[in-house]
Amino acid sequence: MDARILDLRYFVAIAEELSFTRAASERLFVSQPALSKQIRQLEKSLRASLFDRDRRTVRLTAAGEELLPRAKAIIAEWDGARQAIVGLGGTTLTVGFQTRIGRGLIPSVTARMNDLLPDWRLHFRQVSWADPTAGLGAGEVDVAIAWLPVPAGGDLAWRVVSTEDRWVALPLAHHLAALDVVPFDALLDEPFIALPASAGRARGFWLAEDVRSRPARVAAETATADETFEAVASGLGVVLLGEGNAGQREDVVYRAVTGLPPSELAVVWRAADRRDAVRVFVDSCVRCLCA
Repeated sequence: MDARILDLRYFVAIAEELSFTRAASERLFVSQPALSKQIRQLEKSLRASLFDRDRRTVRLTAAGEELLPRAKAIIAEWDGARQAIVGLGGTTLTVGFQTRIGRGLIPSVTARMNDLLPDWRLHFRQVSWADPTAGLGAGEVDVAIAWLPVPAGGDLAWRVVSTEDRWVALPLAHHLAALDVVPFDALLDEPFIALPASAGRARGFWLAEDVRSRPARVAAETATADETFEAVASGLGVVLLGEGNAGQREDVVYRAVTGLPPSELAVVWRAADRRDAVRVFVDSCVRCLCA
């Protein structure tokens, strides 16, 4: 059985990290058992061991050393071919998003795209929070409007377009709903609605792990904004969100939170994608919200 490009990406990530754990959790956002299974299948297809590993260390074998530069070249060639074909055949730029974009961004960007690239159109695709790349990693979208942090392995580039205070969404009958502003310390022991574990660092950010003195109580995990607000409205827990995403539903209370650093909304794209349409979209987002 021939190896897949995905298998080679997995191999390269482990080879660069020299850790199955780091590659799985910080680069690939898959479970470690799933990653190990794919590498075993790759080794089986090559009839060679690629890694020497024990409980503490991971090292490339001679076969792994031989495969690494070739795998990188194959991946680069495939990525280049995909971009070239998309550039030839497509006049649609697919924009990924995970929460309501709002902020007047889309009308402004669409108008600017029409002026500068009249043959291009925007198509929007909602992506689950289970994907920390907002669809960019799998090639489902061309650009994304996403909250930082996103994976920092070098494959993605981004520019911040909006810096917003973090707010909290509460059930209507919640005892903190009577406050105009909620200190974060008052939320420490509240049950939280969390992003999926595969969301990586973004999950920790929206649980405010950067300022917590003790771990969050996670009452439920949700993959979309609609699921999250349903969970909050039903009384399962509370959730942090950017100020610009507050006020979406009348059966949820939104309050400003003190004691937290702000959140950052960014336009994100694949660093290797240098198409004019991507550049114009990015510049348009920055002009619209940073002006």
